[in-house]
Amino acid sequence: MHEKLITFNLSQRKAISTPELQAGDVIKIFRKIKEGAKERVQMFQGTIIAIKGGQSSSRMITVRKVSDGIGVELILPLSSPQIEKIEFVKRTSARRAKLYFVRKKSQKVLSKKLKEVVLKASRQAKKVEEVAPEETEIKPEESNTTEA
Repeated sequence: MHEKLITFNLSQRKAISTPELQAGDVIKIFRKIKEGAKERVQMFQGTIIAIKGGQSSSRMITVRKVSDGIGVELILPLSSPQIEKIEFVKRTSARRAKLYFVRKKSQKVLSKKLKEVVLKASRQAKKVEEVAPEETEIKPEESNTTEA
């Protein structure tokens, strides 16, 4: 029964093109904002400090940034109609699932604490294939056998 529930929740998720998100990732969230009769898209770039509801159909993320020395947090469900798209900027190494301790730390200390991580070759290969798939030519190797 538990497995059926998980597969149902995964099928109900909104199909937005989000990469595998983790705590510590820096992302850009493009949100739709209504101002009177107008509607515009506003970008919010920050670090993910928490992801809640991992297997549910409506996961929630908490994103934090520091703007003019003031910490600003945004809590959004990933299936929200407000979210137009999410762009992945970079990944940092985080040793915890919830990074609530960043609220008490300064930005200078955090830059030392959360180091940027180079993505694995498999993810970089996928990005390269999407941009320009190249054909590789296989050349036969010459044999160095000597006859006596």
